[in-house]
Amino acid sequence: MSASFEDDVLNELGDDRLQEIAGLLGTDPAGAREVVGGSVAELSGELRQAAAEPSSADEVRAAVDEVTSAEPPLQGVAGFGGLAAGGLMAGVLGRLARPAAHAIAKRTGIPAATATRAVDILVPVVLAVMTKRAATRKTGGAAADGLGDLLGGGRR
Repeated sequence: MSASFEDDVLNELGDDRLQEIAGLLGTDPAGAREVVGGSVAELSGELRQAAAEPSSADEVRAAVDEVTSAEPPLQGVAGFGGLAAGGLMAGVLGRLARPAAHAIAKRTGIPAATATRAVDILVPVVLAVMTKRAATRKTGGAAADGLGDLLGGGRR
């Protein structure tokens, strides 16, 4: 896992969906990459914060356990249309999407509804990357044993 979490999300997103986000934002692909990067960082930060809060830590831990389990039920569910059956992590990410989108809107000046739509497009992609990272760790002989392994260590 030499690529950053953000890079993995951008690769999973692909050029077509990046172009769609650019159109949604009224910018070019470079501008969309910047917003995607900020959105991934914000969503990752929200997830880390939820993991640290007593009221949500157990749910986040269970979601991470599900993603890193021997038979992840999340393989292949992250489609452009949304989350079909993404399990616990899909629910956690879905709840964190709105606060992340509002933070992006505030920081960038993008309308909140537009930022929300962009983050909504990213949630299934983030879920797919987490699942792939967990699977890659397993095939490499090391278990992805926590949120830091899925998101890339101490990065926000």
